[in-house]
Amino acid sequence: MIRYKTLRVDRTENVLTVTIDRPDKLNALSDVVLDELAELCTKMPVQSGVRGMILAGAGDRAFVAGADIQRMSEMSPDEGVAFGRLGQKVTELIEALPFPVIACVNGFALGGGCELAMAADFIYATESAVFGQPEVKLGLIPGFGGCVRLLRLVGPARAKELIYTGRDIGVQEAQRVGLVNAVFSSRAAMISAAVETIRVIAQRSAVAVATCKEILTSLEGKSTAAQLALENAGFGRVFTTADKREGVAAFLGKRSPTFSGR
Repeated sequence: MIRYKTLRVDRTENVLTVTIDRPDKLNALSDVVLDELAELCTKMPVQSGVRGMILAGAGDRAFVAGADIQRMSEMSPDEGVAFGRLGQKVTELIEALPFPVIACVNGFALGGGCELAMAADFIYATESAVFGQPEVKLGLIPGFGGCVRLLRLVGPARAKELIYTGRDIGVQEAQRVGLVNAVFSSRAAMISAAVETIRVIAQRSAVAVATCKEILTSLEGKSTAAQLALENAGFGRVFTTADKREGVAAFLGKRSPTFSGR
């Protein structure tokens, strides 16, 4: 396992837990954090046997409180563009991983932190979680995909209200508007639930789950006909797999399947 300066990476069986480890900075997203997240997502071998990833923040106060404001205060416009591109690259890499990613949010998930969480497949949160895109309060705008993904998750009108006002929302409102899947009383309960969810998914066909994720993350902005064509193409691909043959045979034989991921 590669060692990182700002990330803790732990693996238990087929579950990878990635913790952003800058608690003294509320896990703010610096260039180094983003570079290391990009490296991790790029170098992680597809055949590594990982079936799911948990993305978390160190400490009790924040998942990620935002991007590094001190660093941004020193940036030229060109450097700002490059920083935004790096943030977008990381969120795209997370979104493109061939297995589910669960963001486990405890405390603040603001600005870049909210954008990072939204790049996951879904979000679990504790009762202390707070979400928001407060960039307009600093004369900035969301730059790591927040305008795109928040609109996708909560709808245009609500996304516009949250982004234009820059207001924070508590976890109950975040769940009500569709940003958060489930709320837990403690960090430990949240992580345990995320691990269990990944273990359930790991019992399914890895190739089928990866195909579903590829389709679901490719539908945005396409016509219904184009979306259906993507689904149909994926449906055809899985008919070529050993997992499809095993899954159908197991069902007909009234036994549990043994999937190979091929």
